Amino acid sequence: MKQILQSLKSGATEVADVPARGVSRGSLLIHTSRTLISAGTERILVDFGKAHALQKARQQPDKVKMLLNKVRIDGVLPTLAAVNNKLDQPWPLGHCTVGVVAEVGGGVSGFLAGDREVSNGKHAQVVSVPVNLCAKVPNVVSDEEAVFTVLGAIALQGIRLVQPTLGEVVVVTGLGLIGLMAVQLLRAHGCRVISVDFDPAKLALARRFRAEVVDLSVGQHPLAAATALSRGWEVDAVLITAATPSSEAVHQAALMCRQRGRVVLVGVAGLDLSRNDFYKKELTFKISSSYGPGRYDPNYEEMGQHLSVTRHALSC
Repeated sequence: MKQILQSLKSGATEVADVPARGVSRGSLLIHTSRTLISAGTERILVDFGKAHALQKARQQPDKVKMLLNKVRIDGVLPTLAAVNNKLDQPWPLGHCTVGVVAEVGGGVSGFLAGDREVSNGKHAQVVSVPVNLCAKVPNVVSDEEAVFTVLGAIALQGIRLVQPTLGEVVVVTGLGLIGLMAVQLLRAHGCRVISVDFDPAKLALARRFRAEVVDLSVGQHPLAAATALSRGWEVDAVLITAATPSSEAVHQAALMCRQRGRVVLVGVAGLDLSRNDFYKKELTFKISSSYGPGRYDPNYEEMGQHLSVTRHALSC
């Protein structure tokens, strides 16, 4: 079958012929009809692969600390061999596909061959995905619409953490796919939305979704614009969906917020935070973890245990 793979060492991306997947227990084997490119997330991976060794280290300081610990324990040569082995392994891209179930794994109930499913599968002709990361697609929803489900869930989880209420003013910084979805979801919540970006085309889309816009490409300042567009009051919350190494987005978010406002980071940003930014207004700052509860928990994602079961087991 065909699958899109990327080299973490060189950044090169290829459509490779790989062995066809089989279905594993607790999973669904899905023949892909549509797969979605998340430009922001996948560009970060490609840029990381193209970076030289020093740039890679700067992008992942936590991994550098782990690497130094491994050098102290195992020595330099074994550590270098392990790093090169890791970088040589091709990385599968993608995290949202729609397709038809070809086979149902053992232990799975409520799903049938022939069902249309959306999942967090990779860019591949066939994907095997744990059942907790799959959802049935209603007949009224097309494949082209359903393939945006995972990115929509990421936007929705950020909004859950914001906890918006009717009539609040919320800033969305960064209008990629997730940012534009967040704008629409916040409007559906009854919020006034201020969208911030450099791209006039994306700002035009946000305007179509009935959001106010701040065009950074023409020198509009987010803080001044937010004050004006919030009718002289500071905003209730800021949702950061941008990808930037700078801490400026978080700093500006704190300045825009009212007393006890909320700042939620969905994207990627520098976290060189100023205590005074958050202390004086008693702001809340949260980092959203992808699409929410259960994400990155192997008991939930891979073993199929529901969160209530996992939590009970941990408390015993």
